[in-house]
Amino acid sequence: TLALPGRHNVLNALAAAAIGWQLGVAPDTIAAALEKFEGVGRRFNDLGVVTTAKGAKVRLIDDYGHHPRELAAVFAAARGGWPEQRLVVAFQPHRYSRTRDQFDAFAAVLSEVDALVLSEVYPAGEAPIPGADSKSLARAIRARGRSEPVVVGHAHDLVSVLPDVLRDGDLLLMMGAGDIGHVAQQIATGGFQGAQDE
Repeated sequence: TLALPGRHNVLNALAAAAIGWQLGVAPDTIAAALEKFEGVGRRFNDLGVVTTAKGAKVRLIDDYGHHPRELAAVFAAARGGWPEQRLVVAFQPHRYSRTRDQFDAFAAVLSEVDALVLSEVYPAGEAPIPGADSKSLARAIRARGRSEPVVVGHAHDLVSVLPDVLRDGDLLLMMGAGDIGHVAQQIATGGFQGAQDE
């Protein structure tokens, strides 16, 4: 049994198994290795169940995904693994140029989640590009009529906003290649209040 959800993980496991088999690794050894494999850092990293200041217990997942296709794969894995849970996404776009170049694809995939909180773009050394920011992205998502995204200035601001968005039993995906991963780790270790104090 593979411990990771998602079709993309199944395909990766099949490829790894095929290579192992081709190299002469025993099928039982391949199966045991796949069963023990927990994934790589910041790829659908299950940080456990955390409780908000309002008492909601939510499962926290941290993921490095920052491209529309990666987001779609992670969302599909989340829906497949937790079909009954509301999918709440905290997303930090990475680079203004990527946000501009993939703007429509981002708006399409992000409009598919149940609730969305966007932090401002992590610039990674780039200067802002007009129209390639999180407020513009939120407007494009609202125009699709499926969700009402919340926008915060920085990833650390997510800590104070998420408890108002989250409900008991939600699945919270914190995604992006910037400093949002640090915020997810802070929430996992110190809770929402502990992360807010840092």
